[in-house]
Amino acid sequence: MARTLRSRRRQFTNIAALGASTLATVFGLFWLVWILLTTVINGYQALNLKLITQMTPPPGSDGGLLNAIAGSGIMIAVAVLLGAPIGIMAGTHLAEFGKKNALAELIRFVNDILLSAPSIVIGLFVYELVVRQSGHFSGWAGAVSLGFILLPVVVRTTDETMRLVPTQLREAALALGAPKWKMTLSVLYPAARTGILTGLLLGVARISGETAPLLFTALNNQYWSADLAEPMANIPVVIFQFALAPYDAWHALAWAGALLMTMFVLIVSVGARFLLRERNG
Repeated sequence: MARTLRSRRRQFTNIAALGASTLATVFGLFWLVWILLTTVINGYQALNLKLITQMTPPPGSDGGLLNAIAGSGIMIAVAVLLGAPIGIMAGTHLAEFGKKNALAELIRFVNDILLSAPSIVIGLFVYELVVRQSGHFSGWAGAVSLGFILLPVVVRTTDETMRLVPTQLREAALALGAPKWKMTLSVLYPAARTGILTGLLLGVARISGETAPLLFTALNNQYWSADLAEPMANIPVVIFQFALAPYDAWHALAWAGALLMTMFVLIVSVGARFLLRERNG
């Protein structure tokens, strides 16, 4: 009798936990779908050829997002060039030389803190480091802030991916007389390249929508500018400024920019998941 009661209690607890988790999932998905649908509906109405052929307009006028799209692309590319090599080398060092090192564990702990640090804090740090020293906002400052956000993502994924490479591959390369640097370049990197690239793409997806650090660093520019030494237009800040403006044309461009960013993040995330599935397969 007691065993039957315990069994029924466990079944009830299991059903209650499963029901609660299902309701929580449905609740979260409901708001996510609502946000995505709102972005798609409002953004799709503003999509037209002018969006990629005209500059951001003055107050009360119609225009496009050409300079903002170009500015975001330039700063993201520079951020990748700055953050990816350092992150890959740091992750390689942690995986190959820091397996049982107290300093490496401390670096991993600090990297995890940076991974979850608010982006506005990084923006303020780069503002003090670059903007105040140079005396003006610039695309370089924006790229550096995005690079700081990208860096811990690349370090973490490179470290974890390279530690998953079988030890036998290392031993075989070293047994053939290959030095450790040659073994790393010719054996470990090819074996881990899919995971490293996946982490890099996820990092790009994260930094592409960051607004707070760019408000402190790159700010914005109404005109076309490819000069990284000057303030540079970018989609996140344009969305922020246009959404707060009292002009309907600017609101439409803000929704269109939000849809473009959502589509870009979706494409990059799907590409990263595809690469990850390919590696696991």
